[in-house]
Amino acid sequence: MILTLDAGNSRLSCGIFLEDKMIFSFGCETKEICEKQFCDFLSTKLNENGILQNQISAIGFCSVVPAINQIVKNACLKLFNKEPLLLTADVKTGLKINYENANKLGSDRIAAAIGAICLQSERKNLIVVDMGTATTVDAISKNSEFMGGAILPGIKLMVKALSGGTAQLPPIELFEPQNACGNSTQTCIRSGIFYGALGGIRELILRYTKETFHNEKPVVIATGGFSKLFETQNIFDFIEENLVLLGLKKIILSHSLTK
Repeated sequence: MILTLDAGNSRLSCGIFLEDKMIFSFGCETKEICEKQFCDFLSTKLNENGILQNQISAIGFCSVVPAINQIVKNACLKLFNKEPLLLTADVKTGLKINYENANKLGSDRIAAAIGAICLQSERKNLIVVDMGTATTVDAISKNSEFMGGAILPGIKLMVKALSGGTAQLPPIELFEPQNACGNSTQTCIRSGIFYGALGGIRELILRYTKETFHNEKPVVIATGGFSKLFETQNIFDFIEENLVLLGLKKIILSHSLTK
């Protein structure tokens, strides 16, 4: 079995794969995680699902929170006697990275790109939209080249920025508005954030299609906690909640074969 770990700014997501199939996934908040807590959390989740620690044969790990990398590494060594493969731009994945400084590219974006490529039965240009703490919109060519992308504030950050940076705008619960034109402070904020994010993503898809893919229509794949908020808007071809974990699994399998 393969354990995959994706440490985002808000959440650490975990998945267990048996061969090509994810058999279950789980997660916890990233903040304030410590080695003992993480060991206890992992062992509890494995026990609940009838998985022995010695059944974990390999571990893939990507992180955008460097402060917890050693904590995760130590926990894996303690529980499984295995060091996780920490995904960086230097790890061979088959993805050609066209980026000014590849080492500055978030490893979650690399894993999501690999996951998106693996989901295709034939080579196609891809746009990957990951809607987490930040929203990233990345372009991957049909030749498996990471072409670059864009980074936007995530939905939750937008809400926090408005409520925290102003005197009279309150925090709100975000869901799809009934109307674009709000008639209260809450509905105005909800509309502005929802349609602002929607418009930004839609515009980037249009521009990537024209500028990066020369008007060849790409497949648009979404992932991340807020992606389902937009599933009725016809901007995504499909949503894959575990895209990063799927990419990590593929990378681990490839890495094991080349060792």
